Amino acid sequence: MNEGLVSIIIPTLNEEKYLPKLLKSISEQTYKNYEIIVADAGSIDNTVSIANDYGAIVVKGGKPAVGRNNGTKVSRGEYLIFLDADVILPKDFLSKAIQDFDYHYYEVATFSFEPISKLKIDKILFKIANILVRRTRKLYPLAPGFCIMSTRRLFRRIGGFDETLYLAEDHDFVRRASKLAKFGIIKETKVEVSVRRLEKEGRVNLVRKYFQAEIYRALKGKIDKEILEYEFGKFQNTSNMSEFEKFLERILRFLIRD
Repeated sequence: MNEGLVSIIIPTLNEEKYLPKLLKSISEQTYKNYEIIVADAGSIDNTVSIANDYGAIVVKGGKPAVGRNNGTKVSRGEYLIFLDADVILPKDFLSKAIQDFDYHYYEVATFSFEPISKLKIDKILFKIANILVRRTRKLYPLAPGFCIMSTRRLFRRIGGFDETLYLAEDHDFVRRASKLAKFGIIKETKVEVSVRRLEKEGRVNLVRKYFQAEIYRALKGKIDKEILEYEFGKFQNTSNMSEFEKFLERILRFLIRD
């Protein structure tokens, strides 16, 4: 283990549109002791060549849990940071994340997040999501997979991400981790996240899906079967909303507009 080294692990599948923005923001970090590991699930676009251009280590990926676990296997850092390809980091992200993480003696943490969007509705939805993560931190830990930080030792203790899960492997990870170590929310920095999933599935539809998934987890436990439609790496497709969902989307955007 390399003391102070941050291993940034990114699962990908056809991310040539978003990955360059993330990798550029990493290259501009004030904290330079990091390595980038891209776990690719068989991209047919330029994702792998882009990762190579930025000096990333590229390994075989799969679904997000598989990619994160495979990336960790070749990593060398004391700190592990799991990001999705469609996030962007402020220049002092790593330095502030490590400082806050160590100061509070966290071993697993998530971050505040903001939408890469000018729409008021997106800002409101993200604000609600941030509040939910903060309010449930002690009783029902939640953490989106696009921004999770962990120590290597804790990752090993809990066996990494559960690859048998169909959904919510990120929340499952922090739930298991928080039983053994201190879980927190990094307040000194944040990540910016694209709203591509909101745009593809619709805001009403996606909120409904997340709500259903959490109700299922609360009542029955892990989501290890297909209870909801989920597609990894297919954000370039047109919206799969029904006409009714599209109607609700238009109404919601009209009611909550700038």
